[in-house]
Amino acid sequence: MKQKNEQIHTTRLLTYLLIGLIGVLGLVCLYYGSSVAPGSRRYDDTDSRLDGSDPVFGGFSRNRDLVDLLDEQGYYLEVPKSIPICDMKYSELIPCLDRNLIYQLKLKPNLTVMEHYERHCPPPERRYNCLIPPPKGYKIPIRWPVSRDEVWKANIPHTHLAQEKSDQHWMVVDGEKIKFPGGGTHFHYGADKYIVGLAQMLKFPGDKLNNGGHIRNVLDVGCGVASFGAYLLHHDIIAMSLAPNDVHENQIQFALERGIPSTLGVLGTKRLPYPSRSFELAHCSRCRIDWLQRDGILLLELDRLLGPGGYFAYSSPEAYEQDPENRKIWNAMYSLLKRMCWKVVAKRGQTVIWSKPLSNSCYLKRDPGTLPPLCNSSDDPDASWNVSMKACITPYSARMHKERWSGLLPWPQRLTAAPPRLEEIGVSSEEFHEDTKIWHFRVIEYWKQMKSVIQKNSIRNVMDMNSNLGGFATALKDKDLWVMNVASVKMSARLKIIYDRGLIGTVHDWCEAFSTYPRTYDLLHAWAVFSEIKERGCSSEDLLIEMDRILRPDGFVIIRDKHSVINYIQKFITALRWDGWLSEVEPRTDALSGGEERVLIARKKLWTDGFMTI
Repeated sequence: MKQKNEQIHTTRLLTYLLIGLIGVLGLVCLYYGSSVAPGSRRYDDTDSRLDGSDPVFGGFSRNRDLVDLLDEQGYYLEVPKSIPICDMKYSELIPCLDRNLIYQLKLKPNLTVMEHYERHCPPPERRYNCLIPPPKGYKIPIRWPVSRDEVWKANIPHTHLAQEKSDQHWMVVDGEKIKFPGGGTHFHYGADKYIVGLAQMLKFPGDKLNNGGHIRNVLDVGCGVASFGAYLLHHDIIAMSLAPNDVHENQIQFALERGIPSTLGVLGTKRLPYPSRSFELAHCSRCRIDWLQRDGILLLELDRLLGPGGYFAYSSPEAYEQDPENRKIWNAMYSLLKRMCWKVVAKRGQTVIWSKPLSNSCYLKRDPGTLPPLCNSSDDPDASWNVSMKACITPYSARMHKERWSGLLPWPQRLTAAPPRLEEIGVSSEEFHEDTKIWHFRVIEYWKQMKSVIQKNSIRNVMDMNSNLGGFATALKDKDLWVMNVASVKMSARLKIIYDRGLIGTVHDWCEAFSTYPRTYDLLHAWAVFSEIKERGCSSEDLLIEMDRILRPDGFVIIRDKHSVINYIQKFITALRWDGWLSEVEPRTDALSGGEERVLIARKKLWTDGFMTI
C-alpha cells in the first residue's frame, strides 16, 4: 500500500511538472509569436539592411498582457542591453516631417496648399527604432543668455542661410561659431529697434510693446531664425515662433539651439495646434504667405487665434510698394480684412498693423451673403488637433462679447490668477489654485533631487509632456528658462488655460513623434504620460526612443508615474544611455497623486565616438 501511494504521489508530481512546463512553453510561444507578428518590432537583414528601410531591432515590442502578468508576479522579461544607433544620415530626423517618407509611401500631397510641410507620420512597421546620433564634433550647447547671439557650428553644420541672407544680417559664420546679429528681412538694423518701432506705431506708453502687460503672447509666423522672438523676451513677451521645415529647413533648429521658444509648423490645410484666442498679437515679416488663397482661409485662422482687439503686424512689400502687382494684392487684402471687420490702426514705412474687433457688432451689421461667413455655432473654435481649417469667422461667445483681452489680467498677474475660461472646462478657481500650490512643492522637490548636478544656466528649453493647467511651468517662473506645455488630445481643452496664464504650448498625441528637431530640449517632464499611452495600447518603448531623440546630451528626464511603469522604464536606462546620473524616490502623496507614484530622474550621456550605426 505504501509503495502504491508513493507511485501515485510520483505520478501526480510528474503531472504537475508537465502542466507547468506546458504553461511556460505556452507563455514563451505567446511572447515570441507576438514579437514576429505583422507590425511588430523585429530585425530582419533582408528587410532592413539591404533595401534601406527603417532600422529596427528584434524583440523590442512586448505583448502587453504578458508584460503586465509577469510584472505583477515579480518577473521581468529580458530587455536589450543596448539599442542600435541610427545611421548618421538620420542625425536630424523629424519622423513626422520627413519628406522622404511621403515619397516612400507614395503619398500625393497638394503642394500648392503646403500639405507636404504638414505632419505625415510613419506607420508602426516603418518607425525608426534606433537612437539618433549627434553630428560629428557635437558639443554641449552654449548656455543662455550667451546662446541668443551665438551657437556652435558643429551642432548645426548648415551655413547656407548665412550666405542667402547675408544682406539681412540673420546670421554670420565666425570660425567654430555661428553668430546672430539680430537682423531680419524687414529689420536689417536689429529686432530690438523694430520692436520699439511697433510700440511707437501703436502709441503704447514708454514705447513698450508689452503695453503694461496686456501684450504677452505673440505668434510669429515665418519667423526665420526667431530673432524677433528672442528680443521680445526682454519686454516680458513670449512668442511662439513658427516656421515650416521648408527650403530654409534649419531655421527652427537654429532658434531652439539658441534657446528661443519656437516650433515647426505651417499654415497649410490644418488648424495650428493652439486653441482660439491664444494670442494678443500675430506677426509676419516677409513671411512669404499667400494670405488671399482659398477665400482668405489663412487670415481666418489668424482671426481664430487672436483675442478680442488683437493685432496683426504685417511687414511686406504689399504694404508699401507702389507697383501694380503689389497694389493689386494690397487692395484685395484690404478688402478681405475689412469684410472680416478688421481695421488698420497704424501704417508706417514697410509695416501696417490691423486690429481685430472687440465684439460681434460689426459682423451682425454686414450685408446678407457677405463673405467670409460666420462659422456655425456647432463648430468648436478650440478644436485643433488634425482639424481642417475653415473659411469662416469665429464669432465671440456671449460671455466674451466686448471683453478686451478676454478679461485677462496683465502679465505677470495673469500667471497665477484664475482665468475666466476655467468655467468652460469645468474647473473651479479653488481647484486651480490648489493645482498651482501642489506643483510649487513638487518642483521644489525635483530641484532638491537634482541640486548636486544642475549647473548654472544648464536648463533652458523645457517641455512639460502633460501640462494639465500649467502648474509645472508656473512653478518655474523665477528660473531663466521657458516651457513648451504639451496637452494631450483628450485634454486639449485645457490648453486655453495655459495661454490665458501667459504661457505657451501645443496639442500633441504621444503615440506619435513630436514636431521638433533632435537634441532640442534640456529637460523633459513626463507626469503620467506613460500610463496614458499604455491605456491606449501605444508603445512605451517608442516613446522612450522619441524622448531620447528630442533630449539634448547632458539633459534630464523627470518621469513621474506608477511603480510598475517606473520599474519597467528603469530596465531601459542603460540601453538608452540615460545613466549619466540617476535618482529615484517615492514622493509624498498629494491631491493630484493617482495612487502610489514614484519619481525617476535620469541624465542623458553625451556620446559621439565609438558607436556603430545601422
